[in-house]
Amino acid sequence: MKKFINAQETITDEELEGFALAYGDILTVDGHTVVSRALEGADRVTIVTYGGSGHEPAQKGFVGPGMLDVQVDGDIFAAPNGMAVFEALKLADKGHGVLLLTLNYAGDQLAGKQAMKLAQKAGLNVRQVVTGEEIRYDPEGEDNQRGLAGCVPLYHIVAAAAAEGKSLDEVAEIAERYAASMASITVKSTDATHPQNGMSFGDLGETDQMEIGAGQHGEGGGVRVPMASSAETIGLIAPKLVEATGLASGDKAFVMINGCGATTMMEMLILFKDAVRYLNERGVEVVASMVGEILTVQESGGFQMNVAKWDDEFCRLWAAPAHTPVFFKE
Repeated sequence: MKKFINAQETITDEELEGFALAYGDILTVDGHTVVSRALEGADRVTIVTYGGSGHEPAQKGFVGPGMLDVQVDGDIFAAPNGMAVFEALKLADKGHGVLLLTLNYAGDQLAGKQAMKLAQKAGLNVRQVVTGEEIRYDPEGEDNQRGLAGCVPLYHIVAAAAAEGKSLDEVAEIAERYAASMASITVKSTDATHPQNGMSFGDLGETDQMEIGAGQHGEGGGVRVPMASSAETIGLIAPKLVEATGLASGDKAFVMINGCGATTMMEMLILFKDAVRYLNERGVEVVASMVGEILTVQESGGFQMNVAKWDDEFCRLWAAPAHTPVFFKE
C-alpha cells in the first residue's frame, strides 16, 4: 500500500481538518459534521445526509449553497452512528422541516432508522428518502439495489426545490420521484485497497477481466467478463439502464459517468461520448450530465453509469445555482 497518510487511526480526522482548511469559505467542520455556511440564514427546508469516508469527493464535497446543508462523515467505509445523524438533524432544522437522504446500505439504513426515531421523540419535522438505484445486471444475481452516485444530482434537485420555498412534503415527493427515475450499474476493472489495513477488496486487478454489477466495497453480485472497449462496455450496460428507466424515443435524460478512483478523465469522456451516442441513436436527448470522480472507492478502477429520465421540472430545478467544493453552477 502506497498512501500519503500519517497514522491509520486518524485518517478521517486529519482529512476533515484539511477539508475545513481548504474550503472554509463554503463550509465549517465540527468533528465529523460538515456544515454549509449558507445554513445560518436558511429560511426553507434543509437537506441532510451522511455516510462513510473513503468515497471522496462524496459526500462532503457537495456541501454548500444549492446542495447539502449538513453531512455527517463516518469512519472509512462505515456509516456514522444514529445519534450523530440526529444531532445533524437538530442542527439543520430551521422551522420548515428537514429532508434526510440515505443511501441503501445496511449500516446507513440502521443509522437512519435510529436518527428518525430520535427525531420523532424530539418532535422534529423530518422526512427520510432512501436512494438505491443500482439495478441487477446478472439475471441470476442478487438484486441489492445499493445506493450509488445517483444521489448527487438528487442533492441539487431537492435543494433547488427547497430554495423555491416548497414544503417538506413537496421536496420529499420530488426526491422520491427522482430516486425512482434513475438507474445505475458499476463496472470495475481493478480493486481498491483499504487505507487502514492495506487489504485489497479482491483479485480483479490480477486478471484480464472486468466485473459488471459489483458492489463498491467488494460486495458480490457482479459478473466477470473479458475486458472490453468503451463502446462495447456501454453496449453491455446501457440497454439495461434504458429498460430500467423506461426511456424511449422523445424522452430527456441525465447521464453520469462517475470514475471509481483510478479511471482517467480521458477514459470517462470516451465512455460518456459512447453513452450519449447510444441514447441519441434511440431518440433520447441528453439534457444534462456529470462526468468525473464523484463517488469513488479509493484507487478502484472502473466507473458507474447513471441514467435518469427527466421531466420539465427536473430540468428547471437543475438550472438553479450551486456552489460546493466540487460542484458549481451559476
